[in-house]
Amino acid sequence: MKGSKGELTYKLLPEVIVLVEGNEVKVTRKDDSDDARARHGLTRVLIRNMTVGVSQGYEKKLEIIGVGYKAQIKPLDTARGKVQALALNLGHSHPVNFIIPAGIEVSQDEKNKNIVIFRGIDKQLVGQVASDLRALRPPEPYKGKGVRYVGEDVRRKAGKAAVAKAAV
Repeated sequence: MKGSKGELTYKLLPEVIVLVEGNEVKVTRKDDSDDARARHGLTRVLIRNMTVGVSQGYEKKLEIIGVGYKAQIKPLDTARGKVQALALNLGHSHPVNFIIPAGIEVSQDEKNKNIVIFRGIDKQLVGQVASDLRALRPPEPYKGKGVRYVGEDVRRKAGKAAVAKAAV
């Protein structure tokens, strides 16, 4: 799949037939078995995701919340050469360098530097990178500190003080 943003490839599964007719891509299955039916839908959705990716692209926004929690984009020299990395302070005893894989563009919101934006043409890769960053410090339920998706609702729990007041 080629588009204005780039190019993506997908290796077809043996149960599925893909035909390109003019401006349309038609996905059919060889038989009506459960595997063929499941892979027919999978292939159709993956081709759709590739089409949207190479034409519009995908993005995920993460918000870093907490006193002293911050992110900074910086170049990093590794054995693979120069790569982009996020230098993260997330309440650990040391800063964490989160390496950004090829194919992903990272930026920070201009108004709020605690919002990190990942952009790319591969929907799976964008989501995986965002998920990996969130896993470094998921939001905790008492104060809400951590890394969360923008707009994510984090269920909050009452602390010990609230429980003690309720018992009295």
